[in-house]
Amino acid sequence: MKLAIRHIVDNLVWSTTGEVWGIWALAPQGSRYMNDRTREELIGRVTSLVRSLPGAARLYGLCARVDPGEVIARTVDGVNLNARPYWAEVADAQLQLLAGEDLTTPVEMHQRTLWLAVPLQPAGARAELSAALASGWAELAGMLGLPPAPVSATDVAECQQRAREITAELEGGLTLTPASPAEIVWMHQHAVARGLDEPLLSESASSDRGSRIVSGVLRSPAHTDLGQVRLLEGGTDDTTPEPAARKTARKGGKSRTKKGRSRLGRPWLQVDSEAGTSYQAHLALAEMPRKYTADGGDFLAQLDRMPFGVDWACDMTLVPTEKVVDEVTKKKRDLADQAEQYAARRETGLPDDMHDAAKDLGDVSARASRNTVETEVRSVTVMTVWGTTAAEADQRARALQARLRPGHFRMVRPVGGQEDAFALTLPATRTPGPLTQYTQYQFGEDWAMHGAFTGQAFGDDNGVMIGISQDTGTVTPTLLNIADAPSRNASASFGIAGDLGGGKSVLLKEISSAIVDRGGRVIAIDRTRQREWARFAQSAAAGRCQVVDAAKAELSIDPLRVFDDPATGARYALSYLTVQLGIGPMTEYGALLKKAVAQASSAPAPCMAQVLIALTEMADGDGARAQRAASLLEWLQVAADEPLAAAVFNPDLPPLDLTSKVSSDFVVITTTGLTLPPREAVTNPELMRTQPLEALIGRAVLYLIAAIAREVAFTDPRFTLLPLDEAYWLTSSAEGQALVDEVVFDGRKHGAGVGLGCHDVLELGSSTAQGLLAYRFLSRTGDEALAARGLEWLGLPGDDEGLLRMVTTDLSPFGQTERAGEFLGRDPRMRVGRFKTLVPGVPRIVADIYTTPDHDTPAAEQGATAPALALTSSSGSTR
Repeated sequence: MKLAIRHIVDNLVWSTTGEVWGIWALAPQGSRYMNDRTREELIGRVTSLVRSLPGAARLYGLCARVDPGEVIARTVDGVNLNARPYWAEVADAQLQLLAGEDLTTPVEMHQRTLWLAVPLQPAGARAELSAALASGWAELAGMLGLPPAPVSATDVAECQQRAREITAELEGGLTLTPASPAEIVWMHQHAVARGLDEPLLSESASSDRGSRIVSGVLRSPAHTDLGQVRLLEGGTDDTTPEPAARKTARKGGKSRTKKGRSRLGRPWLQVDSEAGTSYQAHLALAEMPRKYTADGGDFLAQLDRMPFGVDWACDMTLVPTEKVVDEVTKKKRDLADQAEQYAARRETGLPDDMHDAAKDLGDVSARASRNTVETEVRSVTVMTVWGTTAAEADQRARALQARLRPGHFRMVRPVGGQEDAFALTLPATRTPGPLTQYTQYQFGEDWAMHGAFTGQAFGDDNGVMIGISQDTGTVTPTLLNIADAPSRNASASFGIAGDLGGGKSVLLKEISSAIVDRGGRVIAIDRTRQREWARFAQSAAAGRCQVVDAAKAELSIDPLRVFDDPATGARYALSYLTVQLGIGPMTEYGALLKKAVAQASSAPAPCMAQVLIALTEMADGDGARAQRAASLLEWLQVAADEPLAAAVFNPDLPPLDLTSKVSSDFVVITTTGLTLPPREAVTNPELMRTQPLEALIGRAVLYLIAAIAREVAFTDPRFTLLPLDEAYWLTSSAEGQALVDEVVFDGRKHGAGVGLGCHDVLELGSSTAQGLLAYRFLSRTGDEALAARGLEWLGLPGDDEGLLRMVTTDLSPFGQTERAGEFLGRDPRMRVGRFKTLVPGVPRIVADIYTTPDHDTPAAEQGATAPALALTSSSGSTR
């Protein structure tokens, strides 16, 4: 194969044709769930980029192969696996899953990358002559085996300056990053080895293929190995079954292969290289609709939803409006002349296509005249699919044609032009002449609607692999690093909303377990009768958890015993007692109670029972003070004698250990049996006095639980998560809402976050708390009103019929167990994506993570193992 690359310096490529190309990497923007305003902003930025291009450019959308090891490396990034063997266990299970050890077919993982290549125009006749001579010398040197023509240091400096100017001209909302020499070489290697064990883009940073200036001229390392490729259109794979119709129509001819099969029926390219044999099919865009909208014209963005990788390259020539107007005027004259000729034939009249042509010319003329900064884009678009066999490549090409056909985008496979199409996908190559017949003519604003820059990214670059994206057709892991959000100046609090059985608890438990395994801390409040969070902690973090049953009193949550700092314990003890007794801290009773707490905290064995002893001593005497002490003693004894308050007043219970390095990683406080007074009673003293005793005790105990959780979260140097499932139970009380608000508002400063599970986003508490949640997840929500609120909470239009249909019927469809755990999510970067949860296939995690009763499948087998990877793309459409 003829190699186009002569020299590479920084992001500049000197080609064998004498051209110098600058290549930049771009990041995809937005997502398929963009609202109209965001989509218009993105189209505006792309339009501005197109209008700024200097005459010609080429845009590549390449699918970089992702290795399972790369993904797992990102999940263990920043974690000491020697100190965290539990996370190493999870990483190993996920590596086996992504590596496809349990699958019959290999797992395909790709990452969409965008590259912009711009030829640097030579300045002046001398530079043009020099480029022509260099091109001629390259031809001769290639035949004689001589080194490439030297490039002077002055020429290099001039090109580098021109590249900097182009960077400044093009950066208008889209960030351009100069490509490295290794990345440019990777672009070539990727094109040659599609479908094979191609080099990884992530590894290109460790190599250096750039040229250097030696003795005033540019000297290049050997690039000849890049050209050691054999291209054979139609290939030699004779195992591909030939359709019967073609067998019947086949009649001898020179275009047959050795076994008599016509190459006309073999429109693919066989690429033989050191990496192996790659079978590729190249398709050119031959026809597109005359008019389209941003929703229907984004055919390039739709390619990521195919169940296989699709590369594309768009070669663009930019024509200013002045030239467009001149050409349109000339075409109008020609059309008028043709109309006069047809007018002489009164019996036939004007053909219909002439009316359409006149209308199109009028529209183009009006738009070009209206906007003097507009640019016409004359583009040639080539798409590439590949396979391990010619049959697979052929099948994928047909599938791609079928996918784009309903939108009136017609793709053809040029017979005899596969090599030309392949050449267009290589860096620094000239546009092959035969491909110009597929040129499409559009204005820059129209071209920007094709979705070339629309991405499908959701989540973080590293962290916990919580699932698999359903916005891409191939396997794309979804990673979240919630614990690292505070270091990135984002909130680590999140909310999960959806119907019963939508997967909220599973996702919340999966995130919690990962935080504990990675070295963080979790303090969960469990209100379920089944004590599901307690069971899960004892299974997933055996030996590293503590369970406090606030009603059964198995561990003490006495603040004077739990907190090491006596002052902290005394502060929370006094606040608990004032809430329990309903007295003001600034009253005479409050002052007396404070003195009793101070005496109890200074006792040899401080505990809440010592408060009763202190009050007994104060009541032993005469006077108003003794009477008040006696009253406090009587009131407090009523609560202390109740079993629901034993976890606070029983000094014989072992205390909750918040300082242990072994057993305090996962703390679960169960509240089964505790009831709360209604929110209205908090602001109505008369109503509060009429509440049952268990409600008053429940309110005080809940305050103490919240105080412990808040204090630990804000003082522990480790990241601490407070998962609060069924959040309505907490947010309906003043104490619970105060806990949620404080962690949401101040958690970022202290490395803490709260995870809220709810059925309706209104249950998340105050509107401010709802708005400050950085990560948001929405599962199946059958009620349209609730679904609309959930969509608006994600930043999506609540009245969009497609999105409503998705949330109400197509997320984890009822009765389809294999589709369980599907979510729409939003990350701190305001990116929205759809994914399916992926529970690690680790027995200790799988055992008690599910809550579905009477499951037919044993708990140890309910994890999302290999079959989950089959659900890589959503079955529904949003727009």
